[in-house]
Amino acid sequence: MIDINEKNGAVTFKVRVQPRAAKTAIVGEYAGAVKLRVAAPPVDGKANDECRKFFARLFQVPLPQVEIVSGDASRDKLIRIHHLKGERARLVLQALTGSDSMA
Repeated sequence: MIDINEKNGAVTFKVRVQPRAAKTAIVGEYAGAVKLRVAAPPVDGKANDECRKFFARLFQVPLPQVEIVSGDASRDKLIRIHHLKGERARLVLQALTGSDSMA
């Protein structure tokens, strides 16, 4: 179950990143987090940048509205997206992860 929190006009959720993939895509759920494969390597912030760009495109928000709250140097990250409703995030992530149950 992916835990999505909405507070003060922003949505936060956990992401498990797997760098150096063939392409950037959501591939499911991992321990309550969105499992995201990114095509970028984990050097010089490239994987983090790719992660932020992916979610900005996915939710159709400007890049500055997507931030990595914690986990800059880790595979496990906490992502915050400003000006996004929790219900929209749930629907989009549920469709891409195949998860029927989200908090």
